[in-house]
Amino acid sequence: MSDQPLTVTTALRALKSEMDYDGVNLPMNELRMLLAHAMGIDPARLTLMAQDEVAPEHFQEARRLYTRRSLGVPMSHIRGYRDFYGRRFTVSDKVLDPRPDTEALIALALQEPFSEVLDLGTGSGCILITLLAERPEAMGIATDLSTDALTVAEANADKFEVLERAAFLHSDWLDSVGGQFDLIVSNPPYIALDEMQDLSAEVLHEPRMALTDEGDGLSAYRTIAQEAPKHLEPGARLMVEIGPTQGRAVSELFRRARLEDVQVHPDLDGRDRVVLGRNPV
Repeated sequence: MSDQPLTVTTALRALKSEMDYDGVNLPMNELRMLLAHAMGIDPARLTLMAQDEVAPEHFQEARRLYTRRSLGVPMSHIRGYRDFYGRRFTVSDKVLDPRPDTEALIALALQEPFSEVLDLGTGSGCILITLLAERPEAMGIATDLSTDALTVAEANADKFEVLERAAFLHSDWLDSVGGQFDLIVSNPPYIALDEMQDLSAEVLHEPRMALTDEGDGLSAYRTIAQEAPKHLEPGARLMVEIGPTQGRAVSELFRRARLEDVQVHPDLDGRDRVVLGRNPV
């Protein structure tokens, strides 16, 4: 580096040179995000600040963040948040990242009214919290086997001011759940054990128990299909997110559980994403 003050432009060039030297291939917009995060500013401001000076400590922090990202640490873990359905959820390596695919489940759930919702395996809480935020009269319960995940979910519920309408239970699926609901939702682990080797290093930074059931990817659906209908009001809906090849298998589990009007719904990319069934009236 020269004796000239380090600017946003030269800092980005330095990060790019370091990346090229390391043989790492990250998009430039990610380097911009890392530098902006280190500086504590919105990435959109970097262009206007192109010739502004970057403090040495901020540049060193950006280099540290770049090193983590080059090792596959998800950008959401580095920045500590992920945007989902118009809200910025706090995330960490203790929870599954909220993903746009799951927004298909939210959109489908919001097509009909509900007042009591149960979210199984809540993780960050993004599903339950979004549904409660979109329906101010509704109340809900979320379960998770991970106490760390429940801590993250409760913090997000407090952040979005729905904590007074939500309860978070340490539970293996429905083991600790009582009562009846007019909507039950879940995004369970659906990656089969033999598919784990094909996942990217970035995805593998997320909790293993949120990714796979260590089996065929269907064990959570078997449990949910067997137990959830006992907690559904007459005519109430059960909705689960699925992997894009699991629509037929999960639909069959729902039908065996005597759920009616079983449907498979796609995400925005046209892939099977949500299976819905109704409790008989």
